[in-house]
Amino acid sequence: MKWLSKFFRGSGTSRLGGERPQFLGEESMVWPAPVRSVSDRSRSEREKEELDRAIALSLAEDLKRPNGNRWRTKTDEDLARALQNNLNSAYPPYAPSLPREYQPRTYRVCGGCNRDIGYGNYLGCMGTFFHPECFCCRACGSPITEHEFSLSGKDAYHKSCFKELTHPKCEVCHQFIPTNGAGLIEYRCHPFWSQKYCPSHEHDNTARCCSCERLESWNARYISLGDGRSLCLECMESAVMDTGDCQPLYHAIRDYYEGMNMKLDQQIPMLLVERQALNEAIVGEKNGFHHMPETRGLCLSEEQTVTSILKRPRIGGHRLVGMRTQPQKLTRRCEVTAILVLYGLPRLLTGAILAHELMHGWLRLKGYRNLNPAIEEGICQVLSYMWLESEVMPGFRNTASTSAASTSAPSSSSSSSSSKKGGRSPVENKIGEFFMHQIAHDTSPAYGEGFRAANKAVNTYGLRRTLDHIHMTGTLPV
Repeated sequence: MKWLSKFFRGSGTSRLGGERPQFLGEESMVWPAPVRSVSDRSRSEREKEELDRAIALSLAEDLKRPNGNRWRTKTDEDLARALQNNLNSAYPPYAPSLPREYQPRTYRVCGGCNRDIGYGNYLGCMGTFFHPECFCCRACGSPITEHEFSLSGKDAYHKSCFKELTHPKCEVCHQFIPTNGAGLIEYRCHPFWSQKYCPSHEHDNTARCCSCERLESWNARYISLGDGRSLCLECMESAVMDTGDCQPLYHAIRDYYEGMNMKLDQQIPMLLVERQALNEAIVGEKNGFHHMPETRGLCLSEEQTVTSILKRPRIGGHRLVGMRTQPQKLTRRCEVTAILVLYGLPRLLTGAILAHELMHGWLRLKGYRNLNPAIEEGICQVLSYMWLESEVMPGFRNTASTSAASTSAPSSSSSSSSSKKGGRSPVENKIGEFFMHQIAHDTSPAYGEGFRAANKAVNTYGLRRTLDHIHMTGTLPV
């Protein structure tokens, strides 16, 4: 199955530095408060001007007092006026240094605390000014003191915070997904679970769940089934481990068929088997029926001796131990010898396989001969999909369109086993939705295209009329 590849560019960074304020479209920087320039006149000239200014200011204050505390003469008044006029007559070549609190300044408001910035260092960013302690990261809330930071819109971030927020992490190794040779972030993404992971994990022997297909995370080990398969912990919760455990589910699916007027008259044996036993049984089949690349079930038509699982194994560490098996000779009493299903799969997947293989058995028992692979596998996949639908989304499909002449609801009996146990968890339902997604999006000609063609016919004409048409013509109605 092809996974999706995703690409996107990393974000740029801004820098703090320089010697002027930051405005829109420019780089951000910290710069100190302005320092007044000093003229190059002699010290004696500056001191004389300051003395004259002080005398003038003092005399001017005395003139304002109607009852001053000193005697004023006309000479004093004339001198004061002359000095004042002299100071105001021309622009002074030098402005004397005053204390900071009396220096003229530009009024600026901090974009962080909305208070007057006052004197001292401040920072300009995107046309806004900040106290240095008020220029904070949007993610962690701490001041940004580094010379480089990241911007997203008007929000500033530490470079590390922005990377943590936007750079995808691998859900297998939990590291930042590295860039490829072109400087782009490339990763694989599961089409259903949206599990993102480094492309390297497809080739480094990372375990993949044989049921839901998710890769094993380094934080959660999978269970080894001992035959090259691994099972995630979520699928393990409802796994069917031996033939005895599977019998109630098998009978519930037979009842599902009977509810659609598709009763199986023969009691077909059902066995849960290991992977090796299933592969050996496939080799023993003479008719050469069609099988998926990873076969999980088989409708057996030949007499064979099959090793079935008699007692379920227990979990020991991260593997299963203590399994008991027994060889069983299968005798053919009808067109179908037995139905074999791979052990260790979740209940919903086991049921979907049983529904598919039972449809093979029903077709053979009812005389459907030499069907085209796409027709037979397609209609079997439709029954598997319908059973999953009745379990995961009961009542979703219009039963009148699928069963036509059926007089009873097909989902009532099949859901009984799960409802007696208090229903399924949301996790199990999600896994069931994945199995439906697998069937609907299969790309193989027989199982994928065959299912979509058969499902379209069933939705249009109903299941009964579709089966009758297949029986008479060997083709799907169009």
